[in-house]
Amino acid sequence: MNSLILVLNGREQQKVSYSTRWLEHVQALVQSNTISHVAVVLLGNEQCNNDWIAPHLKRNGGFVDLLFLIYDSPWVNDKDVFQWPLGVATYREFPMIRPNAQLITSNRPYLCNFLGTVYKNSSREALMNVLRQSGLDKECLTTAREKWLSQETADSLRRYQTALAQSELTLCPVGINTECYRIYEACSYGSVPVVEDVLSPGNCAAGPSSPLRLLKAAGAPFIFVNDWRELPAILERERGMSQEQRVDRRRRLLEWYSGFRQQMKNRFTEVIEENFFKTV
Repeated sequence: MNSLILVLNGREQQKVSYSTRWLEHVQALVQSNTISHVAVVLLGNEQCNNDWIAPHLKRNGGFVDLLFLIYDSPWVNDKDVFQWPLGVATYREFPMIRPNAQLITSNRPYLCNFLGTVYKNSSREALMNVLRQSGLDKECLTTAREKWLSQETADSLRRYQTALAQSELTLCPVGINTECYRIYEACSYGSVPVVEDVLSPGNCAAGPSSPLRLLKAAGAPFIFVNDWRELPAILERERGMSQEQRVDRRRRLLEWYSGFRQQMKNRFTEVIEENFFKTV
């Protein structure tokens, strides 16, 4: 082969060590002229601490022509570094959901859901307090745990998917990064993400459109909040919506999400073709 695309995980130090070994192996192939072009799709660090890969980029004297990087990195320039969406948690066996009539038109019994880890003194704790104090925890499906689990059991995954399918809205509080799997998983089920639009600590880009600049640029039809105290008013509006309005919104969200994925796919292949296969 002449060109290679590596998909690497740089989320934590152990993964970085493993990914570095792959890069060293590919570097040897480039140096022996076995491979001419290299692109990397990188699951970046949630605080955008990705300096370990910088020396490997061609702009810094390395051999990686193109980098597709997850999270709002300040490196993104749409020339050799491109932002890539996080997507769903396939490593937790989250499936590919194909929208059907029932998903779009069903009567959903819950206004909202949040199933997840609640960290001490976090906005997630504030969210749970708002739900309890407003009596909204009866209209929203919530399950809180104190410790993050890297893997779902078959039972917990089924409960989570049921919650997405039975809720009009999915609450998406900030974790280590604002962008989380839950946003994309909610879209898969036509449950509108209510996203906490707050920058998380770290070295991610802090421009006027951050966080979630990729989704915002694509016109994501989400509800953005700066403070969970806005939630009671949002849910009050929800109660006033007709089933017809909800179905229409669900359809528009699913259409947007399908279009967004196609748009990213097209962008990816265009960039690869332009840089690797275009003859001068």
